[in-house]
Amino acid sequence: MRISTLAVLVLLMSGCSKGGGEGSDSSGGPLKVVTTTGMIADTARLVAGSHAEVHSLMAPGVDPHLYKASESDVRRLDQADLVLFNGHHLEGKMADILDKMGRNKPVVAVTEGAPADRLLRPAEFEGLVDPHLWFDVELWSHTVDPIADQLAALDPANAGTYRENAGSVKADLIALDAWVAEQVAVLPQDQRVLVTAHDAFGYFGARYGFEVVGLQGLSTATEAGLTDVDRVVGVVVQRELKAMFVESSVPTKSIEAVQAACEDKDHSVAIGGELFSDSMGEEGSSEGTYGGMVRHNVATIVEALK
Repeated sequence: MRISTLAVLVLLMSGCSKGGGEGSDSSGGPLKVVTTTGMIADTARLVAGSHAEVHSLMAPGVDPHLYKASESDVRRLDQADLVLFNGHHLEGKMADILDKMGRNKPVVAVTEGAPADRLLRPAEFEGLVDPHLWFDVELWSHTVDPIADQLAALDPANAGTYRENAGSVKADLIALDAWVAEQVAVLPQDQRVLVTAHDAFGYFGARYGFEVVGLQGLSTATEAGLTDVDRVVGVVVQRELKAMFVESSVPTKSIEAVQAACEDKDHSVAIGGELFSDSMGEEGSSEGTYGGMVRHNVATIVEALK
């Protein structure tokens, strides 16, 4: 379905939208929270506990840069009490729908409260902010309070629970941040070069001391070209890197092309494993949680590079 058609559907549905109110449904049941990505959904579930039903629009393996809302997504958004999205243009193709939904209910970019001096603005992104904040675990902890604040505003009776849960979630994230730093400390600085399918790991590099080389840019909206492949091949061969990484939400063919081109230059480089970048693992798996995804990525990177 084209985005223009969806926009019309949103306007038609807005006439029967519940609006704000107390946020819970007419039966007094749990709040209905819809998020764009799995990372936001996992964080919101921990904060909300049993007081909200949280649904992520994007399934595991889905690329948020390219995601377009379906008719069923629009219906789910319309029925939600609260919509949480990442912001900073991560969900670029959903911008119109999120804007229209925001006229009738809280639609909140969870990353907007992050410290401005910690945000990355790569030159190639034309002054815009890199949206992949979740790769800096401490920075991601700044998304917790905005979620708790919105839940408390919609459901004042349980505000204390939301704020208590938020405190626990932030403490766990700070502990996870320290664990990541401890794990990567085994790698000498000259071995901390992370070559990935697209440039999603800038915050990881800034926080934990890695040089990050992405084949594609910050967004996957355009495919990597021969110039991109040649650039990454030059880095891998010159630095004699021994591992690169594919990503769960990005096709592997471009990284495999880099690997083949390196072989042509008599340099063997392994694919060190699959990283979860713009999407978490399958629901019910360890990697299907934010913490499990982080631990998987760090373990994969350290094992391949050490």
